[in-house]
Amino acid sequence: MGIGSARRDIDDTRTVPAGAIPSQRAAADAYRVSDEQLHRARMVVARNSADSEDLRRLLDMLGLISTNPDQPPPVVR
Repeated sequence: MGIGSARRDIDDTRTVPAGAIPSQRAAADAYRVSDEQLHRARMVVARNSADSEDLRRLLDMLGLISTNPDQPPPVVR
């Protein structure tokens, strides 16, 4: 699995046209990740992981899952 397959996965699930210009974000939003972005990132990682242990490690390394179920993942804090 390479970056090309990840790009294809993202392109297949794209909901806005490829040439669309995203709306401007405020400084407070610069580092915030939406629920949709989080879901899409998890799906790409899941599609490109070797097995369930690989998936768990990758999601943890990327901050896409929380080690504490009472807290949100690091990317949305």
